[in-house]
Amino acid sequence: QLPLPGSRLCLYEDGTELTESYFRALPPQTELVLLGPGESWRGCASDIERLLAAFCSQQDAVVEAARRLLTDERAPHRQKLLADLIHNLSENILAENKEDDKKWFEGLESRFKNKSSYLRHSCESRMRGYMREVSGFISNVHPAARDAYRGIIDLMAEKLKSVKYNGCYFDRREEEEAARLCTAEGWFSCQGPFDREDCPCKHSINPYSNRESRILFSTWNLDHVIEKKRAVVPELAEAVKTRDGREVNWEYFYQLLFTLDNLKLVHIACHKKTNHNLSCDKTRIYRKRKQTHEIS
Repeated sequence: QLPLPGSRLCLYEDGTELTESYFRALPPQTELVLLGPGESWRGCASDIERLLAAFCSQQDAVVEAARRLLTDERAPHRQKLLADLIHNLSENILAENKEDDKKWFEGLESRFKNKSSYLRHSCESRMRGYMREVSGFISNVHPAARDAYRGIIDLMAEKLKSVKYNGCYFDRREEEEAARLCTAEGWFSCQGPFDREDCPCKHSINPYSNRESRILFSTWNLDHVIEKKRAVVPELAEAVKTRDGREVNWEYFYQLLFTLDNLKLVHIACHKKTNHNLSCDKTRIYRKRKQTHEIS
């Protein structure tokens, strides 16, 4: 039904125009597109672009239609597809302020005016919780060493306060700092169990996208590779007790407790709860004294 002059045969996948020799070299079952004069094809991305354009222009209607279908759907696989479709179409990743994405803030205190401020607060709360655990361990410290232990707690607290409890890692506006953990758009990837190179399930999440992702992200954990309760805090208490005139390298313990030097962001399913069997670096527990050379 197409005139021979001006018609072309292309690969469906990427729109590559076929010559006779290229056509003969194609494997069986290769999908092709026949184009008439004036028609163009840029590959299957063209289909995706048209689909996305339709979704963008009718996004609310598509979400509502999917919700209606979901109420009557009983097949588990179709339920999952519909639920994922609703979730993805409800994303509003680039919105930062409350007035631009009111649904994201549902259930939160009114004092949070933008997404970064809430996620900073969440991170700060975790850091404050770690600080309380370190402070609460003082009852286990030898009585003669408790004053020195309190002094280190005070130094750590001041350090945390000066860096705003490391909440910048969850602030999209502080891109240089946040880039250590996530992209400027707010994607976070599970860093997996401490003894594996990657998360085996490839978990990723963008808590900025919608309310459901924000709630789900709250279940993700910050996992201490060298364990906080089993290793770091007891080692700190022991170092204070046995310092014998030496200066405890409190900044090393600070790094292990509160920074990404020893913290991995993990999906709750990848949080290894068993004993990691890792200990502090004995060579870094005390500060090295500066050597002085006497001049004769």
